[in-house]
Amino acid sequence: MNARAIISAAGLLGASVLAGCGTAATDQAAFAPTYKGVETRLMDGDLVNFRVAMQGARDNDDVSAYAECAAAQYALIRDYGFARHLRTNVTQQGGLWSGDAVYTISAQLPRGLQTIDAEVVVAHCAENGIPTV
Repeated sequence: MNARAIISAAGLLGASVLAGCGTAATDQAAFAPTYKGVETRLMDGDLVNFRVAMQGARDNDDVSAYAECAAAQYALIRDYGFARHLRTNVTQQGGLWSGDAVYTISAQLPRGLQTIDAEVVVAHCAENGIPTV
């Protein structure tokens, strides 16, 4: 490959990266959900159920993120630093998205793959405009 081909390839890569950034910024600007609230229920000991509702979600991930933010804040309120995700069920009807999530909360990092550091998650939620409990 000669120098001109390398420069052209680099230019195309740069242009595609910039184009991707513009799309992401446009998508983010268009995303304006309405958060309808969180219902928290202590099920047993460290097992907590979070029911969230929102309008304007793009997909199940937006609803799951809302529930995760609620779980992280709840853990901090209870003087725990961690939570572990057990399940989230998401439904959508007539533009209203609902999530039913269950987490365990703990002072120590729990075993498992779907653990969250509550302080880190709450800060991330604040940066992204997702309310917590």
